[in-house]
Amino acid sequence: MPTSVATAAHPTAAHPTAAHPNRSQPGQSVGATVWLTGLPSAGKSTIARAAADRLRAAGQRVEVLDGDAVREHLSAGLGFTREDRETNVSRIGFVAELLARNGVLVLAAVISPYAASRAQVRDRHESGGVAYLEVHVATPVQVCSARDVKGLYAKQRAGEIKGLTGVDDVYEPPTAPDLVLRTEESGVEESVDQVLALLTTRGLA
Repeated sequence: MPTSVATAAHPTAAHPTAAHPNRSQPGQSVGATVWLTGLPSAGKSTIARAAADRLRAAGQRVEVLDGDAVREHLSAGLGFTREDRETNVSRIGFVAELLARNGVLVLAAVISPYAASRAQVRDRHESGGVAYLEVHVATPVQVCSARDVKGLYAKQRAGEIKGLTGVDDVYEPPTAPDLVLRTEESGVEESVDQVLALLTTRGLA
């Protein structure tokens, strides 16, 4: 069976409205960031978009921040050094917190390979009393390589690219995520069910 909601390790994430009481007033949308991290082709963007569709259908204000789209528009010019990757994650985290603080439920699908970068994004949210949930899309690299949605693994094997996260560059998996999704064991809809169940448990959907 796939792993579902993990034990809450972060007090403000477990009680978002207590940390930011203004967001729970009648008539206001409750904002939050759901940060989906994982290897390339793990399924982050697919799950984020499917979850967004269902949340919008239920009347939620939702935005998806896809790592590739942000790189094209907000982080154009950045490369794939550690510094540039950290800058990209920081920018996405800033936008996510800004939207969430204003009542939008944000689904950020970002590889975000470094634990320190993710911790900074969480700290930004928690310092502002904004709910933040970390979801590890923990698809094994062998499964990601077989999917190879964007052809990155094939290019790495052919020597056309270097620094592919999880292959010849580091990926530091979360140690205490709010949710772990194992997409090799469950389909998209089941994964979305788990994300929505987490949001419901935390009073965010």
